Amino acid sequence: MQIINFSHPLTAEQVAQVEAKLGSKIDGIRDVHVQFDVEQPFVPQVVQLVDSLGISAQQWQSDAWLIVLPSLNFIAAILLAELHGRSGRFPTIIRLRPVANSLVSVFELAEIINLEQVRNEARTRR
Repeated sequence: MQIINFSHPLTAEQVAQVEAKLGSKIDGIRDVHVQFDVEQPFVPQVVQLVDSLGISAQQWQSDAWLIVLPSLNFIAAILLAELHGRSGRFPTIIRLRPVANSLVSVFELAEIINLEQVRNEARTRR
């Protein structure tokens, strides 16, 4: 399993928390620098960003990925649509949260969310 991180770099402690939650080792982490020109359309910028990863269609569809979404909601929404189109399913995402009562900004694993499972369960609530 690999992490594609579109946010701040993960700490060793955060990676250990993810591995403990999954019960398996992370094979690799791709930190992706997300810097968008807000004066230009976002969709082509997301496409270019995902293309720059060099991941084949077969890899998107067969490999296991964990995604740390970018913080800007518009980019995150477009990225989810793009990843769904390439892989045929919604990704599993990592959600971090601030550590309570911390004197400095420190984040920890909050949960790992399988968005495809969320989608499938939502279909039963019609």
